Amino acid sequence: MQYRTLGRTGVQVSSLALGAMNFGRIGRTTQEEVTAVVDAAIEGGINVIDTADAYSGGESEEMVGKAIAGRRDDLVLATKATLPMGDERNHRGSSRRWLVTSLDNSLRRLGVDHVDLYQIHRWDPTTSDEETLSALTDLQRAGKIRYFGSSTFPAYRIVQAQWAAREHHLSRYVTEQPSYSILQRGIETHVLPVTEEYGLGVLAWSPLASGWLSGAIREGRDIATSRSTFMPQRFDTAIPSNRARLDAVERLAAVADEAGLTMIQLALGFVTAHPAVTSALIGPRTLDHLRSQLAAADTVLTADVLDAIDSIVAPGVDLAAHEKNDTPPALLDPALRRR
Repeated sequence: MQYRTLGRTGVQVSSLALGAMNFGRIGRTTQEEVTAVVDAAIEGGINVIDTADAYSGGESEEMVGKAIAGRRDDLVLATKATLPMGDERNHRGSSRRWLVTSLDNSLRRLGVDHVDLYQIHRWDPTTSDEETLSALTDLQRAGKIRYFGSSTFPAYRIVQAQWAAREHHLSRYVTEQPSYSILQRGIETHVLPVTEEYGLGVLAWSPLASGWLSGAIREGRDIATSRSTFMPQRFDTAIPSNRARLDAVERLAAVADEAGLTMIQLALGFVTAHPAVTSALIGPRTLDHLRSQLAAADTVLTADVLDAIDSIVAPGVDLAAHEKNDTPPALLDPALRRR
């Protein structure tokens, strides 16, 4: 396992981090299975565990808390808030009212008195940066969080938040958690240059592109991954963007074979090779998934391999641009772009 400094914090983190989205009913995992995955991840050198209140309605946090009991201080523990937690309109977003309540709920579920990294899961256009940063700064000063970060923010919102922190003399986001993979490289255009400019640590989620780069999806095979069962539109090869992904996967598989690598090693090695990326978040559902991903912990891709990847999916290109999670609201709602 490689270890890197998380932005400008001085905290040392593993180049692979354990994402807990599949813990609980989303991944149909039991507590025993979750604890076994966490045990094996720690044994493999992973020291970062990332969860969120919205993962299985808090069940993921509860399972993580039980799995890390007795060794919490050896881990960098991260969670998130802002996605809806029920139908109540104020049980979401990044207002002071909700963040204070949401963090207390997360700490209770995790069974800890603080988290190392508290992240705003998505930018909330209804709440000002000053409001959010002020609440996060107070929570930090109260000792309930050590650092805070953003997740899937557009580049211009990352910049705006940095300036708001400076203008109002508040603590600032020290990390960003964007989606990044060989098949979704759009953040190379704007987001990663901004994180480098401001010295933010980057925890990249979905480095296996929702399973497209796991090795399980190939031409001529039925697609029967866990993700495809509840997101079938993302795997329907009759859709042009999915066809483009499958074509790219076939060419990438040839690159991996020639380099003596698995598809997982190629995918994770690509993400962790970028100088702006601190860690790649893996989200195994089973021990077998984890072991196949841990095998990429020390993978270093050669320049020839990286050049071959660039020739298949060009730098800065998203093969499924419509799946981006940081699209400005005005592009999604016509009313916001018309007087």
